[in-house]
Amino acid sequence: MRQTWRWFGPADPVSIDDMMQAGVQGVVTALHHIPTGQVWSPDQIRARQEAIAVMRDGAPSGLAWEVVESLPVSEAIKTQTGDWRAHIDAWVQSLHNLHAAGLRVICYNFMPVLDWTRTDLAWRRPNGARCMRFDLTDFAAFDIHILERPAAAEDFPEALRDAAARRFAEMSDDRRAELAKNVVFGLPGAADHLSMEGVRALLDSYAPVTDAVLRRHFHDFLEQVAPVAQDLGMRLCCHPDDPPFPLLGLPRVMSTEADYAERMAAVDLPANGITLCSGSLGARPDNDLPGMMRRLGDRVHFLHLRNVHRDGDTIPDSFFEDEHLGGQTDMVDLIDAILDEEARRRAAGRTDAVIPMRPDHGQDILDDIGRGGQPGYPAIGRLKGLAELRGVEAALSRKPRP
Repeated sequence: MRQTWRWFGPADPVSIDDMMQAGVQGVVTALHHIPTGQVWSPDQIRARQEAIAVMRDGAPSGLAWEVVESLPVSEAIKTQTGDWRAHIDAWVQSLHNLHAAGLRVICYNFMPVLDWTRTDLAWRRPNGARCMRFDLTDFAAFDIHILERPAAAEDFPEALRDAAARRFAEMSDDRRAELAKNVVFGLPGAADHLSMEGVRALLDSYAPVTDAVLRRHFHDFLEQVAPVAQDLGMRLCCHPDDPPFPLLGLPRVMSTEADYAERMAAVDLPANGITLCSGSLGARPDNDLPGMMRRLGDRVHFLHLRNVHRDGDTIPDSFFEDEHLGGQTDMVDLIDAILDEEARRRAAGRTDAVIPMRPDHGQDILDDIGRGGQPGYPAIGRLKGLAELRGVEAALSRKPRP
């Protein structure tokens, strides 16, 4: 596995120097400051590459931008409204510009409205560490009583509605505001300024978009971008829904192995691939991560390795982001399956035999607490996770492979 690290750009409190000391081999980043739907220009791409290439003191870092995460897909494309065709044209032009700069792996997602959803961004563990958590009762309280989405109560069973009502009644005004901000944080750039009215307006824009419609729009998108990527020798890899079950009345089309198999078959090109995120997919008990790697591994172009601990085995359910070797995904078995796939690729002479991986998320520990970094992306917590994953890989690499 190629050990990479996500970086949010020059404002990220986890610096290039920090990731060098963590021993990473490459950088995963994106031009988050460019509005969705606009072209990433060669100059903007070059500026990010130059920022990665140097340490604080000007010495060369030896690191390079290796994976794009994410090249965003606009809501207009997902709903096929407004300037959606122009947005696809811009997405394709960005592909060409990234290719010219040497980038080959492009991660993206097709989640409506929210890129990810949590109710707690710094949930305290018994040892004092902090992690992100999705609490289903809190989320129901947000949806029904704070967002006041029409018909929200119909999406939850009676017992959960009652529990949510009690939870909401017990919340202080500060906790209600914090919960709303935490949920909205999954909208890139929106955590500080998007109102509940703004969220409702975004949800209203999806009123005509059923599950079947979103799948059709996704296939339309793939039919226009995957052949371009194939011709350029690039690899597109779709990130799963996070969490992988319906929320806010929105459709979800990348939550299970069957979803991935359907998307891959819709445009059956090697460039149309998968970001296998063990944390996102692991929030469902029916997702077998090692099995998915073994069955779909031919199209896995990027790996996010993290673990979650589910409170139960219902869908949906509450969960928190556990240590990388904790949680309910067998990380050792998953890495074993990854190394098997890499061995198959080497035997077949594939140029992408080594799959880029990053330690996804991590618990805030030690000096991470109070640093004010991007939620889920601490320096020391990710370093700990990377060290654990690196150790598993080193041990399993001694095993003979076909």
